[in-house]
Amino acid sequence: MVRDGWGDDRREFPLSLTLAAGTQADAAESNFVCAVGLLGVNQGKHGPRPGGAASDSDSDSESSSEDEDGGEGEGGAAAGGARGGGRMRFRCKKVPHQGGVNRVRAMLQRPGVVAAWGDSGVVSVYDLAALYEEIAADASPEQSSSVVRKIPPRHTCKHREEGYALDWSPAEEGRLLSGDCAGTIQLSEPGAGGRWRVEREAFHGHGGSVEDLQWSPSEPSVFASCGVDGTVRVWDARQRMGPAITVQAHEQDVNVISWNRLTSCMLASGSDDGSFKIWDLRNFQAAGSHVAHLTYHRGPVTSIEWCPHDEAMLATASEDNQLAVWDLSVERDAEEEERERLQQQTEVRQADEIPPQLMFLHMGQQDMKELHWHPQVPGMLISTARDFNVFKPTNLDSDHGRMALE
Repeated sequence: MVRDGWGDDRREFPLSLTLAAGTQADAAESNFVCAVGLLGVNQGKHGPRPGGAASDSDSDSESSSEDEDGGEGEGGAAAGGARGGGRMRFRCKKVPHQGGVNRVRAMLQRPGVVAAWGDSGVVSVYDLAALYEEIAADASPEQSSSVVRKIPPRHTCKHREEGYALDWSPAEEGRLLSGDCAGTIQLSEPGAGGRWRVEREAFHGHGGSVEDLQWSPSEPSVFASCGVDGTVRVWDARQRMGPAITVQAHEQDVNVISWNRLTSCMLASGSDDGSFKIWDLRNFQAAGSHVAHLTYHRGPVTSIEWCPHDEAMLATASEDNQLAVWDLSVERDAEEEERERLQQQTEVRQADEIPPQLMFLHMGQQDMKELHWHPQVPGMLISTARDFNVFKPTNLDSDHGRMALE
């Protein structure tokens, strides 16, 4: 998700959003970094059509009937303006990228600046602000997703091997961390002339691939990393002697971590064993110091992210092709679970196998990889797999500040 200029706390449909994406084509020269816009998204069969018409099941087909190249389908035309009514419009501006894109991240302070981790072992930084401005105005004459703009990278950081770990600092503009499969973490920082420079000395400590990186939301010099060695490590960017804290977090690979931006002492980690743990960094000392350990997924956890609007809510995605939304403020009620178990004799899963914190499941995608909460639309998520889904499975209860199922 890329922050946009359409305002925060958006709840009324139609909604518009902007994304950053990357391709993984068979030929290295056929890859792109993409600025994407979904304009005028409505609620489909779950709500009224734009303009107040009654809802019915064919409103789903209204969105899906658009041409794949981004034009409008037969029987209607797009309304002017990014937030106008009418059919949803898909806009995509592509920038050539040499090699497949492993991961893409947009800078928080300057959302048009995008970093892409390439399978060639190079991290490239692009300024796509002009492309997002075109998408927001919906004024570009090109309607096809095949529009290509040759924008050279503003910065490149070369690693010995390819990687996946990538994060921009939320506390200091322009600070970028990248970690590779050789266990090396590089820091790029803003330099003279609007360019970035790579620090000469890298960070070393992981016994294998660095799988994910997260800057602290409150401490400008602190970041966390995780890797195939099963550890989560906390670092001080001012020190190159090694991590300040190392914990053997899981017995198997730790694929992903997420730092809670509303409660900065909380960190989540997801593992190959299908479980995830919650850590309180005020007591981050040993393998057993986690405050929660949830085991629902039947495949490796491939993505984890705290909700930006609720400090107790997070979402996980897994190779079992399920995306789960969790509310960690919910406590287990043994007596209630026993009553439900006795009343329901034909459950697919027994009550004690379904954690009470599990609020919602999204299924139907294959090879699920990443998920992200929209920072400006409460409850909206995007998940990437062989395709990508944008959905809003929950509403925020304004009276209690909790999420409730639609």
